[in-house]
Amino acid sequence: MKINDSIKNNLGLGVDKTGAEKTGAGKKTEKSQSNAKLAENVTLSPISAQLQALEAKIAGDNAFDVEKVAAIKLAIASGQFNVSSEKVADGLIETVKDLLKKT
Repeated sequence: MKINDSIKNNLGLGVDKTGAEKTGAGKKTEKSQSNAKLAENVTLSPISAQLQALEAKIAGDNAFDVEKVAAIKLAIASGQFNVSSEKVADGLIETVKDLLKKT
């Protein structure tokens, strides 16, 4: 899976460069001094605060039930896991219906 910057681009986020960095002018000492000044005056946009809140929420949520997965693994390993062909068929039919509705 390729990861790209589509989310950043859709939100209009980007790196804002100083005038010296845009033109490429200035000495190394001036750049380091301007970078030090920039580091002291960092402010976050409301979007970045929302992004941090979403990241915290995602990190705290499990995408699946760990206990249920462990129980299924144990049932498969012991040979006690049963597959209901009726449930599988019903699920396939519902998926096909959903796909046909979208087109």
